[in-house]
Amino acid sequence: MRTLSTPSPALILPPSSSHLPHPANGSSTSSSSITGETVAMVHAPPPGLIRPQARARPPREQHAPVDLLPDHAFLQIFAHLPTNQLCRCARVCRRWYNLAWDPRLWRGIRLTGDLLQADRALRVLTRRLCQDTPNVCLMLEAVVVSRCRRLTDRGLHTVAQCCPELRRLELAGCYNVSNEAVFEVVSRCPNLEHLDVSGCSKVTCISLTREVSLKLLPMHGQQISIRYLDMTDCFALEDEGLHTIAAHCTQLTHLYLRRCVRLTDEGLRYLVIYCPSVRELSVSDCRFVSDFGLREIAKLEGRLRYLSVAHCGRITDVGVRYVAKYCSRLRYLNARGCEGLTDQGLEHLAKNCPKLKSLDIGKCPLVSDAGLELLALNCFNLKRLSLKACESISGRGLQVVAANCFDLQLLNVQDCDVPQEALRFVKRHCKRCVIEHSNPAFF
Repeated sequence: MRTLSTPSPALILPPSSSHLPHPANGSSTSSSSITGETVAMVHAPPPGLIRPQARARPPREQHAPVDLLPDHAFLQIFAHLPTNQLCRCARVCRRWYNLAWDPRLWRGIRLTGDLLQADRALRVLTRRLCQDTPNVCLMLEAVVVSRCRRLTDRGLHTVAQCCPELRRLELAGCYNVSNEAVFEVVSRCPNLEHLDVSGCSKVTCISLTREVSLKLLPMHGQQISIRYLDMTDCFALEDEGLHTIAAHCTQLTHLYLRRCVRLTDEGLRYLVIYCPSVRELSVSDCRFVSDFGLREIAKLEGRLRYLSVAHCGRITDVGVRYVAKYCSRLRYLNARGCEGLTDQGLEHLAKNCPKLKSLDIGKCPLVSDAGLELLALNCFNLKRLSLKACESISGRGLQVVAANCFDLQLLNVQDCDVPQEALRFVKRHCKRCVIEHSNPAFF
């Protein structure tokens, strides 16, 4: 095996005879002399340093400076490399090979790219990691395969068979994955807590396979330990699928259902019944979710911290009132594009959610300075506020916000008719605030 001190074979081998200049007298040059000259060019010192009287010394073995690093330093460096780079390092030399395949570096696999043969890569990697523990990768806890359109159910079958200790699985944008493969992973990996299937349009449910469910019934009673679930852009998800998910994943704390356009208020009712510990919930762009759905979400009460209902056109002040009344510990609310929201809804938020830190009410044309003033006088901890395209907002409302919310860090007033004086007032009172605006005269 070549080491760093060994010169490249391309430098040692004689050059091709077709590229050699032919002697003028027609004589030929032997291949042995050419080889000797090439080797001399690689190993000999510069002509100016040669002493005719000096006796030739045997060449010393040369080491690259990186070879002087101890093993633990290499392990710390390798720990920051992605999977593909780590595999390349394993091909440098024997020492790097042994270090690169240290089990402590393989708690996770990260693969990305449309052209990657993800199924084959997972099969080869898991086979190598199973050498010390036949058929299972006990150290592997996370598999991230993002935007790999060539990932199929075969690749997930490999993960399910070889990774019983898996805790995190991300398959964002892998749209060739189906329900059956996800069921198998969930069934064979009882410790799985984090699952991201966003953009997997064929996934319509999360459940145990029937066979494994009956077999593992004494172990965890058909319950799945998933706490984080992202099903953004799973367009085929319906209320019945959400019902099954909620019934099996009762420990959910983070659930993201953005652009699951077939969901209705009925699905949210199932969610609240089975998953009372939800802290973060997003149903953005779910056009069938209305005030009745927010009434169900409000039953989560003080446990809810994050709620996004952006572009849910059927939501009005009535639904916001339910959430504000019962979810007093709410920290984040995104109601962008909810055109039925008015100053009355902001009044309910101001009086019942004093710990609110982030609020997005952009593209709500009925919100005015009056509602903004009520919000500023009660929610002193506000750090992020988006008023993009709120046509009724003027400089007066912004000045009240700046005078009371000193910790404001981000203010979005793009497409708002706000004078420069108001923006300068905000900048003076909120030193760390970043203002996103569309006024070319203010900088």
